[in-house]
Parts: sequence; C-alpha cells; structure tokens
Amino acid sequence: MNAHCDIAIIGGGPVGTALMLALRDSGLQIVMLEARAMEHASADPRALALSSGSRQLLERLGVWKGIAQVSLIKTIHVSQKNSFGRTLLRAEELKVPELGYVLPYTALQNALQSAVTGSATRLTGATVTHLQSTSNGAFINYQHAGIDHQLEARLAVVADGGKLLEAAYPPEIRDYGQTAVIAHVTCTHPQPEIAFERFTMQGPLALLPFRDGYELVWTASHEMAQEILHWNDAALLAQLHQHFGDRAGKFLTIGKRACFPLRLKRAPKITLPHTVLIGNAAQTLHPVAGQGFNMGLRDAWGLAQEILNCEPETLGSEAMLTNYRKQREFDRQAGIHFTDGLVRLFSNDLLLLKSGRAAALTLLDCLPGVKKFVAKRMMFGTNG
Repeated sequence: MNAHCDIAIIGGGPVGTALMLALRDSGLQIVMLEARAMEHASADPRALALSSGSRQLLERLGVWKGIAQVSLIKTIHVSQKNSFGRTLLRAEELKVPELGYVLPYTALQNALQSAVTGSATRLTGATVTHLQSTSNGAFINYQHAGIDHQLEARLAVVADGGKLLEAAYPPEIRDYGQTAVIAHVTCTHPQPEIAFERFTMQGPLALLPFRDGYELVWTASHEMAQEILHWNDAALLAQLHQHFGDRAGKFLTIGKRACFPLRLKRAPKITLPHTVLIGNAAQTLHPVAGQGFNMGLRDAWGLAQEILNCEPETLGSEAMLTNYRKQREFDRQAGIHFTDGLVRLFSNDLLLLKSGRAAALTLLDCLPGVKKFVAKRMMFGTNG
C-alpha cells in the first residue's frame, strides 16, 4: 500500500464508514484504519435509536433499504416518576412518517460495510499508535499484521473516540455519576411504535420498541447499576415495573445485560492542522433523547460535503477546516447543551425542581409550536 493518501479515516465504526461511503465517488485516495479484526468489528450488543434525519442521510448513502430488523417509533411518551407531568410527541402531528427507528448496531454497521466493499482501502486489525498533525499534513504510525507502518495524509479524520489526541489536547469531561444498563425486555402489553422516556431521581429510563418487546436503557448510579446487573431476573423485572408503572403491562423476561458508564466528553478542538475529529472523537453524549450517534452521522455528512466542495490540494487547509467548524458549530453546541441540560435538570430530587419539571412537561404538551420545535431538533438537529 502506498505511504501517501488523500484522506485517512481512523476508526471503522458507523460514523467513519458513513464518511467513507459519502466519498466513494470522489476519486480521492482514501484509507480506513480499523483496530478491530473483521470478525469482531460488529460485536456491539446495543440497539441504536436513529432519528428521521439520520434515515434521510442513510437513504442518500444508499444503505437504508439494506438494513434489516428496523422497528418504528411514531410516538414518544415522556414522563416523570411520581409526577403528573407528561408530554406526547406524535409523528402525525409533525407531518412526518416516523419520529425515529430502533435497530441493532450490528445491522447498521454490516449494511454500511457491505456498501463500501471495494470502493476504498479498508484495513482491519490496524492499530494506530501515533498521529501527528502538522502544517504540511497528518503523519500516522500504525501496526498491521505485526508490522509497523507509516502513512501520510492530506487529511486525517479521527472517528474512533479520539484517545490518540487526548494527551496533547485533554477533553472536557463531565462525569454524571451514572451508568446505563441495557437489555431486551418483553411484557404482557407492548405498545408497538411507542417509545417511552421516563425521568427518575437517578436518571432517565427509556423503553424503545424493538422486535417482540423493548430495548431497555436504565440509567442509575454506578453503584446501583452494579446491583442491577447482579439481581436475578424476577427481582429486576419487579423493580423495573416499580419504576415504570403499568403502561406496558407486566414485564415478563429480560435478556442479557450490559452496562456503559455515562459522561459528557467534549474535545477542546474539533480541527487541528490537517486533522478533523468527528462522532465520539469530537463529542460523547449522554444517551438521553438519543442524540449522540445522530449527531455523529451529521458530522460525517457535513465533513463529506466540505471535502467534495474543495479542491484536492486544499484538503486539510485552514480555510477548509474553518468552513467545516463554522458549518458544524451551532448544531454541535446545541446538541451538547440540550442533552447535558436534560440530565442535570431531571436527575435530582429537589422538590421545587420536581414540581417545575412536572409543570414544564404539561405545558409543553399544550404548546404545539414549542413541541414541534423540540421534536424537530431531536430529529434533525439545528437543520430541522
């Protein structure tokens, strides 16, 4: 393989792969470096909540029809435990077919990978050990098949979490003191196409319609999450019913459980000389309102448009990077503040705030214009 390329994408998850796919007809020489081996590249157990805006982007990339096991969300029921306040967001009121979709991470990743096969150089099992951003280009050291390699790129795109740059550019980190426990649950009265977001003192609890039941995302303190992981099924389902109520009837079964610590991680800079950070490398968000991956996909699409609109010799130039920052800044900051604000506002038991939250949810349900604004931001970001 040549030691030079136009674009090097570090990280082969859905965001990095979407970028590669958006550039497949560009004529640029693109190399993707993915640390995981091919057989492990799609082992993530989570389901993804995709917005309507993300579906539109995936349709433009030509992969949406190839994704299996998609469940629809046409209504979102938002409530607060031990409170009268609630809001309903309905697709029909917003004049869209659906508000969102739930699908396995693996289904999306496999569809994206299948679409890019043969269109660029994709190396799995390639671990990047060093990235240097300079005024002349990005210089990458990586190991593949036990051999050290070097690669020079006009533009390096970091889409794998950004740890490569954290020593030199420490990210802002806000630990919410929470962990998300995820699992698949079934119940006696599932309500297809209705997603539930329920706020509790320890954090939000989400039920996303999927297959024969729901994908559960149960946010709790780190200590409580560890307890939840070790409860027997009967105890967990009973506690889940106590938190959630009777909306879905009695919870019957729960599948394999996994957990993920939750925090806000924001890179201080999303561009460096000849280098761009997108997706989780640029910002890692709390899963409340399902904004994280959807924002990452908008990062990839926006960057692809900037790349396609510039001359190859200007890739990674300050002018090109400035245009990208300006294009993404408002949407990025709005999404970060929206999710962070929801977590801090709803994850506490202060009496005055509790009453205010209940009133706010009720008021939101009575104000169609405001509700439409909130829903469109959730579906399309600031492009809504």
